[in-house]
Amino acid sequence: MNGIEVFHAGEQGLVVEFGKDVNQTINSKVHKLAKGLIAKANKAIFEIVPTYRSLLVYFDPLSMTRAELITKIEELLLSENQALQSGEEKETATIVHIPVCYQGEFAPDLEFVAEYNGISVNEVVDIHSSNPYLVYMLGFTPGFPYLGGMSPKIAAPRLDKPRVQIPAGSVGIAGSQTGFYPIESPGGWRLIGRTPIKAFNPAVANPFLFSAGDYLQFKPISVDEFRQIGKQVDAGTYSPEVTKWQRG
Repeated sequence: MNGIEVFHAGEQGLVVEFGKDVNQTINSKVHKLAKGLIAKANKAIFEIVPTYRSLLVYFDPLSMTRAELITKIEELLLSENQALQSGEEKETATIVHIPVCYQGEFAPDLEFVAEYNGISVNEVVDIHSSNPYLVYMLGFTPGFPYLGGMSPKIAAPRLDKPRVQIPAGSVGIAGSQTGFYPIESPGGWRLIGRTPIKAFNPAVANPFLFSAGDYLQFKPISVDEFRQIGKQVDAGTYSPEVTKWQRG
């Protein structure tokens, strides 16, 4: 399948690996296959897990053989390739806008990131919130987004000693990556802000605010705005801005 490799993952798992590098082109192929399988899903396929460069598919071997699943995957890949070559393929990207307060107690490592890169605090905020980030995958904790596309101008090393407790919503930087903590947890990322929204809410039908393959755009807000949005979130009346654009 043109450099694509398939591996067994136990009796009920199949891994489709698209390459060895971590980049947007490979990750896009992962999500296209995931969407194709979801669109044609039946009870034989019961879970699909996208990662940076591969897709893990869990299936019921009593309803579908491994060979049948591989054939279905090959058909989807062929169809996607033909659509791409013909210019018929159109993608709609979803951007979820995330309000972030980059001030005071919410940003304990912001000054470090600025000093480490030889720029001002305001420049760090401007750069960090200047463009949408691709959600390569979710992991570590429920809903934690591993984001691609951060500028190297604000890259910073992890903490030498991870924090034992990080508040939910904390936005961080680790190396050339950025993301935020949906729930309270330990962590070693440099914290530069915090969002009042909930990226993971197990009390609702769809507990995740966004999915792998979506984009996140951070929007700076004041402390007062943080408090106001927080109250709306607690009351269940807040919905983040979501925009779409068509690529192709």
